[in-house]
Amino acid sequence: MAIEAVRKHLSAFNKASDIMEFETSSATVELAALAVGVEPARIAKTLSFRNEDSGMLVVVAGDAKIDNAKFKNQFGFKARMLTPDEVLHYTGHAVGGVCPFGLKEEIPVFLDASLKRFETVYPACGSSNSAIRVDLEELATYSGTDQWVDVCKW
Repeated sequence: MAIEAVRKHLSAFNKASDIMEFETSSATVELAALAVGVEPARIAKTLSFRNEDSGMLVVVAGDAKIDNAKFKNQFGFKARMLTPDEVLHYTGHAVGGVCPFGLKEEIPVFLDASLKRFETVYPACGSSNSAIRVDLEELATYSGTDQWVDVCKW
């Protein structure tokens, strides 16, 4: 189960016990915001794209949308989302619970500047009814990336 992979990953940072599991779905930004009790923008949604070799993840604020021109300028190719099967293959997480933690494959992870408006954000934790509260430094550490990009509009 994907949440167990995330729990194992976060245990290396002594954060596994901080994972919140909800009785209701948190599979969309709106549902996650209701479950957590925050504005939708503070949900850190993880978007999965096809790159030249495999897949890649971009974590963005809940109210952000990919700006195709910025994306192409940053990465040199057009933004194309992975299919749900590809998402599961590369991340080990099903759509609705995708996060940058406990990934099945080692794929690039990027954090978008849209997140920098907030001190803390709430990414999913591998299931459609989970989240964790992290600050931006923790998000970068736990996701293993210091690669910040600006590929969204909000």
